[in-house]
Amino acid sequence: MTYRSILVGTDGSKTSFLAVDRAAELAAATGSRLVLVSAYHPMPERERNEAADRLGDLAYKVQGSTPAEDVLRAARERAVAAGTAEITEIAREGDAVDVLATIAKEESVDLVVVGNRGLNSLAGRLLGSVPANLSHRSPVDVLIVHTTDGK
Repeated sequence: MTYRSILVGTDGSKTSFLAVDRAAELAAATGSRLVLVSAYHPMPERERNEAADRLGDLAYKVQGSTPAEDVLRAARERAVAAGTAEITEIAREGDAVDVLATIAKEESVDLVVVGNRGLNSLAGRLLGSVPANLSHRSPVDVLIVHTTDGK
């Protein structure tokens, strides 16, 4: 099977960008479309107002999906640098696993790529990590990229 459309989730962390790099390299090598996804939770209005009071004009950075869109712009730059030709960016409110599984269906992707962060942590073992939970809920193949050193 050839992957024609690849989805990668990113939260802007160093480890998630390593997953973006791997997905972009794979998309470039196979001529696949790359779907960059960032799930987010909006800041409650009280916190937005407090941030606006503290930050003034900089407050836009902490409102709505703007931080997620910034993450997607950075991920796009990495994907373009890796040679990916067709890129779609999606920022969506919600839990990462729910968002990734839903968008995988909506965009008819063939592969979902995520980093392994959370698989080896205590919180990940107790609460469930994004890669572990997604591997059970994804409608398609999941590639879990080794992005951490296991410490």
